[in-house]
Amino acid sequence: MMRSLFAGVSGLRNHQIRMDVIGNNIANVNTVAFKSSRVTFEESFAQLVQGASRPPGDSANVSGGVNPVQVGLGMNIGSIDLLFTQGNIESTGVNTDLAISGDSFFVVSDGTQNFYTRSGNFQLDANGRMVASTNGYVVQGRLAENGVLQDSITDIRLPFGQKSAANATTAVSLAGNLDAEATVGDQRETTITVYDAMGGRDELTITFEKATPTTWTYSVAVADGTTVSGDSGTLTFDNQGRLTTPVPATAFEFTPASGAANVSVAIDFGAADTITGLSQFAAPSTAVTKEQDGYTMGDLERFSVDQTGTITGAFTNGVTLTLGQLVLGDFNNPAGLIRTGDNMST
Repeated sequence: MMRSLFAGVSGLRNHQIRMDVIGNNIANVNTVAFKSSRVTFEESFAQLVQGASRPPGDSANVSGGVNPVQVGLGMNIGSIDLLFTQGNIESTGVNTDLAISGDSFFVVSDGTQNFYTRSGNFQLDANGRMVASTNGYVVQGRLAENGVLQDSITDIRLPFGQKSAANATTAVSLAGNLDAEATVGDQRETTITVYDAMGGRDELTITFEKATPTTWTYSVAVADGTTVSGDSGTLTFDNQGRLTTPVPATAFEFTPASGAANVSVAIDFGAADTITGLSQFAAPSTAVTKEQDGYTMGDLERFSVDQTGTITGAFTNGVTLTLGQLVLGDFNNPAGLIRTGDNMST
């Protein structure tokens, strides 16, 4: 009688645990990155009342063997398993809200120990560190210096107030057309802003003058500053309107009025035998300087995180630089982690 009562009690007690797990799953239906659990049961020890016997070896004996007689003593919890199925990813519009597609974990630290979480509702603290909103643990990753990711794993800290250094112009490219029907002596000019190493702006003017039916001379001048070299040359076109000579070998160099170091600008008029740069067709002159690679100093304006976890900063001067990259922890058996609360595991 007592044995049957104990078996029934084991069923009640362990099914109560299953109800606890189900209740916890329901309670956490809106918990960010929560993974539900399931309970599996196993039979408890079975008492052997009578052992088994095999058939007699005597062929004249027609009796058979006897199976064992056992009495089950109830049931136990076999396991409580976390179900690491991929959840739905939602767009929140918050650039610090992150999600993982796959089986990995974000890595966060309390300063002494690393923890692992699927919950990516992060935020920034007063020091610019990216932290878990539930407990303030700092997200781990690799920081970048001058846009280059470093190897060491450390706290992710966004350098608000960081500046992007100015970059002197080194190249200017042109595009458009010089009118083939222009008369000798006709001029066309185009102006572009270039930058010195201190971020100073300098206006560069390129003037084209028709010299012969197939050649144009050009002169380069800077509004503020002193020309050093490379301020003139000749462009020759073939009978199909294509450049036949490459860009002049000498780049235009000038000394800025700001006191910055000399600026040497390679002016790209286009490749020979192409019309990718300047051309000469019987059409209005449209020669323009289309781009240059310099820029002034800029302040960090905003940041974004891409699908690889790379954090990119956009600066007020139009430059984008890599600021860091989040790291992920991966485990062969993620269900073996110990849950410690606050959506964290160790």
